[in-house]
Amino acid sequence: MAEALRLCWHARRRDLLLVFGVQLLASALLGVQVLVGREALARALGGAGTGAAAVADLTGPLLALAAVSLVAGFSGAVRGQRLRLLSEAVQRAVWGRVLDVTSSVELERFDDPAFYDRLQRVTTNAVSRPVGVAQGLVGILGGLVGSVGLFAALWSIEPVLLPVLLLAGVPLFLLSRRGGRLEFDFAVAQTPAYRHRAYLRETLTGRREAKEVRAYGLAGALRGRYEALAGAYERDLRRQVARRVRLAVAAQALTGVSLVVTAVLLLWLVGRGRLSLADAGAAGAAAPLLASRLQALTSGVGSVLESGLFLDDLRAFLALGGPAAATGPVRAAGTFEHLRLEGVSFSYPRAAHPAVRDVSLEVRRGEVVALVGENGSGKTTLAKIVAGLHSPSAGVVRWNGEVVTGPGAAAVREQVAVVFQDFVQWRMSGHDNIAVGRTGRPDESEAVPAAARQAGADALLRRLPQGYATPLSTELAGGVDLSLGQWQRVALARAFYRGADLVVLDEPTAALDARAEAELFAQVRELAAGRTVLLISHRFSSVREADRIVVLREGGVDDVGTHAELVARGGLYAELYALQAQAYREG
Repeated sequence: MAEALRLCWHARRRDLLLVFGVQLLASALLGVQVLVGREALARALGGAGTGAAAVADLTGPLLALAAVSLVAGFSGAVRGQRLRLLSEAVQRAVWGRVLDVTSSVELERFDDPAFYDRLQRVTTNAVSRPVGVAQGLVGILGGLVGSVGLFAALWSIEPVLLPVLLLAGVPLFLLSRRGGRLEFDFAVAQTPAYRHRAYLRETLTGRREAKEVRAYGLAGALRGRYEALAGAYERDLRRQVARRVRLAVAAQALTGVSLVVTAVLLLWLVGRGRLSLADAGAAGAAAPLLASRLQALTSGVGSVLESGLFLDDLRAFLALGGPAAATGPVRAAGTFEHLRLEGVSFSYPRAAHPAVRDVSLEVRRGEVVALVGENGSGKTTLAKIVAGLHSPSAGVVRWNGEVVTGPGAAAVREQVAVVFQDFVQWRMSGHDNIAVGRTGRPDESEAVPAAARQAGADALLRRLPQGYATPLSTELAGGVDLSLGQWQRVALARAFYRGADLVVLDEPTAALDARAEAELFAQVRELAAGRTVLLISHRFSSVREADRIVVLREGGVDDVGTHAELVARGGLYAELYALQAQAYREG
């Protein structure tokens, strides 16, 4: 509750105070309404003649009752709208913290299904829960104050009525608490299936998947899977709703029993002459009001308890973004000289075998170092470790002699540019697609075209309808789509624009034609002037001119050398090179 209220307070304290204030006012007015209503009823039944005298006698209480009702109604309207503003502000604040975690958590978390399950629960259920706690506390406050006011009103009329109404609140609280636990357990159990349904919806509505869905005629099969999952969820939801309905019926039945017993007591007290008709009428009006306030009180407690379960989930998720254990940030402000990996190993979550095992490697300033190997040999994973995107499970990484751990990895990433083979095609303009390589760069307007020229993307971007300002997505108004080869040039321009000391190129020419590939690798030495290039490629013609070639096999280093040295040694590299060369010779 304290954490939820802190979030609400920092997000929109004025609205939080206003919501609590108007709820306090509206609840306090309930008892006043009962007492004013009793006065009006007593005057009407007591009689003060007829005509103008009777009207004059009733005018005061009736006007007072109308005024109190008007203020109560106004308070409810204000509370509802202010709660809406508070909800939006709090959700924005919580989303900010969630995004802080997703943008800073270790990259390997995104390969862990448990992380995605928790992320799904947080984004689906927990983001709005701080406001749920605030609403629950508002309900508790309203129920408590309203109950006290009505308790005082009924006490002044007939104290014997109170125990019957108050005893009904105990089982209501227990039932509400049980309902909250059921809802949380249901959400946890449904998370994996919910994620699967969401994925199928994306594949059936996504632009990237649309062509393959049609080419392979997958719509029916995917729809079948989606409908099966949706049907299973509906059956589970039906059972969940039935459980909640049973609890709600039990709560209403308890309230109804208490009201029936109260009505019987009122009739008995009137028959015995202990209550006047005016008192009985006021008590009859106050009893269901008190019952409703008790329900609001127990419902508020249940809402707080239910939200608390989800907030525990949120707190555990936010803790993932806490500062990692570290020896301190690396002093990466100086010029990059060398990077050394010492006995580095890395395993993905739940993987049976390490992706990288016991790798020792040094990369020096100005070198072009190539990583080659068969699929699954650990090339991309090793490149991510070098780029500071993965922290090794064992061993150390040294940047200019200093161990890189925790916050130090962020300092390393500032001096690394990476072009992944599955690079992001941002739904932004051509200019912004390049400028994301280094946000906030002061010479952006000149540096973006310069990087595009270096990557061979300048001409194609200038030919677009709005030039560099053209959105690179047909899903946006006025946007266009690029071929994969053209996109690869834009991604390369992004890396060049970053101006980093170390450039990692993961299959940078996979979508380029032969001429464009030759032109790019002719520029690699130019790119490497004063910088270091780590190149990953399956095309052995692309890596021949590298200063050193590191051959990986099953996550470990199999051999290191120049092209000529590796061919002469006749190992795995020579075997794979011969297979590619043979295909060209046969042609």
